[in-house]
Amino acid sequence: MTKSNEKTNKSALKRRLEKRVPKKTGEKFERLFQIVSLLRTDCPWDREQTPDSLVHLTLEEVYEMIHAIDAKNESELKKELGDILLHVCFQSVLAAERKAFTIDDVLDAIATKLVFRHPHVFGDAIAKDESAVKANWEKLKMKEGRKSALDGVPRAMPELLRAYRVQEKAAGVSFDWKTDEGVWEKLSEELNELRRAKTRKAREEELGDALFTLVNLSRFLGVNPEDALRKTTEKFIRRFQFVESEVAKSGKAWSDFSMEELDALWENAKRREKKRNSRATV
Repeated sequence: MTKSNEKTNKSALKRRLEKRVPKKTGEKFERLFQIVSLLRTDCPWDREQTPDSLVHLTLEEVYEMIHAIDAKNESELKKELGDILLHVCFQSVLAAERKAFTIDDVLDAIATKLVFRHPHVFGDAIAKDESAVKANWEKLKMKEGRKSALDGVPRAMPELLRAYRVQEKAAGVSFDWKTDEGVWEKLSEELNELRRAKTRKAREEELGDALFTLVNLSRFLGVNPEDALRKTTEKFIRRFQFVESEVAKSGKAWSDFSMEELDALWENAKRREKKRNSRATV
């Protein structure tokens, strides 16, 4: 093919991708993948990217998706899911360039894995509840060649979530407390040891033990600790910013307020938020 014909064909492809919106899901995905592939060759920024350079951007998109879910913003969630899908396509284009794998390989791999790990859906296995599904899931992972039940937990995960997943996986092979009573007792023990710790190194270790046990307790309470802490942090930010706005309205400096006065503003922020939440649930 001559350069002239190649240029003409690419121009036709650009026009088609820009104007034609397919109706079928598979065709829509194909259009997205072609757009990403075209950007890789024709956009200066996209040409410079590598698998490593995209990592922090991918993480950013995941966190933005989480924020949209927390905010119950369906419009933003739709956009953020699209951004994540973009990164899946982009990494697949880069992998194809280095002849590692293609997007077809990615799709085949996840479909094959899902079928294999759900024998209670696609086979004759029986799983009566969620715990049985999780137990079967971990056993099947070991059959895939993993040497440890804890393999597959990324070191780069936020540590609260990483601890939670490590404990889940250990529980999946029955290495777990029988009831939450043992966890409550362990937490009390760890907190007492933290209180008695005298050196910085000892305090760090005992605080880690207490946090790890608290994460364990969260599993028995059916609460993801990462979600809980994220939502509490956001709640603190909202309330603190209300106090900030009230201080600014007063025209006085923070130092002019007593702790009791600031605490009263904080309690006001809590009341306003609870009132707002109660109206939202009506």
